[in-house]
Amino acid sequence: MGAKVYEAINDQVNNELSASHSYLAMSGVCEDLNFPGAAHWFRVQSDEEREHALRLFDFIHDRNHSVSLRRIQVETTHATTLIEVFRAALAQEEQVSKQIDALYEQAMGEKDFAAVVQLQWFVTEQVEEEKSARDIIARLEMAGNDARAMLEIDRDLAARAAGQSEGGGGGGHTH
Repeated sequence: MGAKVYEAINDQVNNELSASHSYLAMSGVCEDLNFPGAAHWFRVQSDEEREHALRLFDFIHDRNHSVSLRRIQVETTHATTLIEVFRAALAQEEQVSKQIDALYEQAMGEKDFAAVVQLQWFVTEQVEEEKSARDIIARLEMAGNDARAMLEIDRDLAARAAGQSEGGGGGGHTH
């Protein structure tokens, strides 16, 4: 594995760990807003991002390199509504998609086909991640200020199991 691809993948390990911390912070915001289902959803999301980091962590080691971890600096979102938290989550996923695309392009450019194969999973995963956030935002927009609808959405979010992309509904996948 070339130095540039290695450095880029190592950076992504750190990016995924930062995303994990960010989602844990979002879980805390949801707790503060009295949405325990959404708080659970974000905890599962935090765990999933850590799994993504470990997937790349293992790949680096499998390629006979070491991982260099950096300090994680995450600011808690100052969202005051549930929809604002999910909009922040979507923005984060869109940023991660850009990171993965750049990493994939780097690996392709250097003809590091093992990295390309590994990263293909991440490209597909990002499509699912963005769709999941957009779907939840759409439901929250439809609910508006309807307390019953908001409670139903929160209950659906609470039903999310580990490895399940969509808030409370199918679409699960293994990692």
